[in-house]
Amino acid sequence: MAEQSGDPVPRAVADGTATAGLGLRAAGVLSVSVLAWAALVWLVIDMGHPLAQLTMPMSARWSMAQALAVWTMWAVMMAAMMLPSALPMILAFTKLGGDVASAARARSFVAAYLLVWCAFSVAASFVQWALQAAGWVDPMIVSRSAGLTAGLLLIAGLYQFSPLKRICLSSCRTPMAFLLGEWRAGVSGAFVMGLRHGLFCLGCCWALMALLFVGGAMNLAWVAALSITVAVEKLAPHGERLAMMLGVALIVTGLSRLWTLLM
Repeated sequence: MAEQSGDPVPRAVADGTATAGLGLRAAGVLSVSVLAWAALVWLVIDMGHPLAQLTMPMSARWSMAQALAVWTMWAVMMAAMMLPSALPMILAFTKLGGDVASAARARSFVAAYLLVWCAFSVAASFVQWALQAAGWVDPMIVSRSAGLTAGLLLIAGLYQFSPLKRICLSSCRTPMAFLLGEWRAGVSGAFVMGLRHGLFCLGCCWALMALLFVGGAMNLAWVAALSITVAVEKLAPHGERLAMMLGVALIVTGLSRLWTLLM
C-alpha cells in the first residue's frame, strides 16, 4: 500500500446518509457528462455559429481564439466520453473513505482526473494542427489520408495487446485494488489519487482516442461508439478478452486499408 500521510483507510459507511451521498455524487458526475454531450450535440447541430466555427479552423493558420476553441472542444469531448466509465472508481473512492471522503475530497479527485484529460487535449490539439498542416485531416478532423487511417487502426489494434494496456486496464477494472494501494489522506491526497487514476485511464485509452482522427470528432456516432467501447472494456465482465477481440478487429481492418493503399 502507498505510504500514507495521515489517518489509515477508514471503513465504508453504510447508513442512509452515506447512500444518499453516493447518489448525489453519481448524479453530479453524470450531470457533467450529460452537459458535455449536450455541448457536442450543439456543435454538430449549429456548425454555423461563430463559436462553433472557431472549433473548425479551415486552415492550419490558427488564431489564438481558434486554438483555445479547439482545445476546449477536445476537453469537453474527453469529459463527455470518459466520466461515465470512471464513475465506479469515483463512487468506490467515496464509499471507501466514508465520512472522511468529504465533498471537497471527492471534487479534488474528479478535478485531478479531468486535469489529466485536459492535458491530453493539449496534445490532441497540437496533433490536430500538425495533421491539418500536412493535409491529412479536414476541418472536421476526419482523416483524408489512407495511410494515416491504416496507421492509426494498426497502432490502436496492436496497443490492445501491449503490457502497458493490460496493466492500465486492470487498474481501471479493479477500483478497490487501486484505491487500497494508492490511498492518501486529505484533499491534496485525493488530488494525487485522481491524477494517478487519470494517468492509468490515459494509458488504457489513448490509442482508442487517437481513432477520433479517423472518424472525426464531429461525428457523434463515432464518438459515442468509442465511448461505449471504453466503457465495455472497463466495466463489462471479461472486458480484457473483449479488448483483445477489438484489437484483432482493428488490426484486420488496418491491414485491409493498408493492402488497398499498396495495391
